[in-house]
Amino acid sequence: MNKERIHIITKNAIGLLQQLIAIPSLSKEENNTATCIENFLKEKGIVVFRLMNNVWACNKNFDAAKPTILLNSHHDTVAANAAYTRDPHQPSIEGNKLFGLGSTDAGASLVSLMAAFLYFYDAVNLSYNIVFAASAEEEISGSDGIEKLFADEIFTKHFKQPDSFAIVGEPTQLELAIAEKGLMVLDCIAHGRAGHAARDEGDNAIYKAMDAINWFSNFKFEKVSPVLGPVKMTVTSIHTQNKAHNVIPAACSFVADIRVNELYTHEEILEAIKNNVKVDVTPRSTRMRSSSIDIHHPVIKAGLSLGKTTYGSPTTSDKALIPLPSLKCGPGFSGQSHSADEFVALSDIEDGVSFYIALLQGLGLRE
Repeated sequence: MNKERIHIITKNAIGLLQQLIAIPSLSKEENNTATCIENFLKEKGIVVFRLMNNVWACNKNFDAAKPTILLNSHHDTVAANAAYTRDPHQPSIEGNKLFGLGSTDAGASLVSLMAAFLYFYDAVNLSYNIVFAASAEEEISGSDGIEKLFADEIFTKHFKQPDSFAIVGEPTQLELAIAEKGLMVLDCIAHGRAGHAARDEGDNAIYKAMDAINWFSNFKFEKVSPVLGPVKMTVTSIHTQNKAHNVIPAACSFVADIRVNELYTHEEILEAIKNNVKVDVTPRSTRMRSSSIDIHHPVIKAGLSLGKTTYGSPTTSDKALIPLPSLKCGPGFSGQSHSADEFVALSDIEDGVSFYIALLQGLGLRE
């Protein structure tokens, strides 16, 4: 491992992350960060492809006869929350901390993966090809992000060979997330009958919603995954159209967030819910399925050899939408994701770059 080269590309990676933090990049509004990433790669003499706000490139000596490793992370962010005490787009460095929206989620992973891609870019006789992809719309699981890339023939032709796989960069403190729960969001509506609150009339939809919410709060699905644990159901919002205090509401809507382990399909969970609650239940989407990679996969073995541990992630990512065996792994603490005054430790980025390079070397890649 060339430490001098790693030091240089790490320094460049941190500089790029500072540029990205300074550019607002809400989901569906990532045009300017996509251009920033595109220009950064072009300045390195790399042929860059772009599909909407997704930017990608492949190693210089790509060999179609070999399998391909996809290095993927996203460059969109959520909106800065109201508790911020500093400018979320001011990439300030204070000691070992780089502050800014998207610094941990998932900027640190993005630039570290790019650094690893650059490290091997010119190499000859690699055992795998490498494709780097900076994708959009991850934070909203949008259809114009990684899913759009895998619907593109020019992109997907690079993954035709068996044994191709992906490394998805998200903050895991460089531990190996070999599985993650699926996500299903439900829009629920309880129906009643309007009436005057002062009289014994009407049928209160809030009370009907409360009965259903109580079921969501207390019901436990029997099958518990040894990796991902139980199915988790959480009601996250509730709403009526009422403006007046003295009107019994005829309808009450609420949203349920369902985290599904690999032992159930979304359809099985949905059927059980509909059989137990007396409200209308409509899934927003069933795309975000639980996903996992075999514990014996070469990339997992390579990670374990570096002293890392495996676990099941309760959160979803683009891993769920990538039609390849995928490992989720990246620098930074996931608790910083979406937090006020988000920051990443510079040492985490340094560790991330070195780890990704060592991981790829463990798969037989040599610069």
